[in-house]
Amino acid sequence: MGTVVILSATAQAGSWTWAQTTALIVPVIALVGVYITFTLNQRAARRERRSRTFAEALTAVEEYLEMPYRIRRRPASPDARRELTDEASSLLARMAFHHAWLQIEASAVAEPYAALVAAARSEAGAHMSEAWQQPPIDTDNGMNLGTAYSRDRSNTARAACIRVMRRHL
Repeated sequence: MGTVVILSATAQAGSWTWAQTTALIVPVIALVGVYITFTLNQRAARRERRSRTFAEALTAVEEYLEMPYRIRRRPASPDARRELTDEASSLLARMAFHHAWLQIEASAVAEPYAALVAAARSEAGAHMSEAWQQPPIDTDNGMNLGTAYSRDRSNTARAACIRVMRRHL
């Protein structure tokens, strides 16, 4: 009689039921789902971080390209001159910072960004020198400069940089 019980237990242990299969598959599917969700969230977070990094880098260049207008519209005050030169220096430092960051974070974007910075420095630098030669504006009518400073090289470099940035999001 003791032998029959052992054989019966062995026979039951050798057969696999759907309940056991389900009990094994459900946690595996849940773990795969958690892994996929985690991976997709990490990818979205990385894309958002890179988008913000790229936008901040482009903003620094845009602010630098606007400096000739700010210089041209300056009030006649030594404090205004100092503030504008400090701001231009700060923008140069920010562009250098973003270039270094891009070399680390997205190295393929660093070269097109450097080309954009070089074009902006060349164009805006010449325009800033010209703007400093103009007398300060002291009337409301003078605030409308009437003509825009040329930014063709900067705009072309910016478009090329943005194309590379989009590919590396």
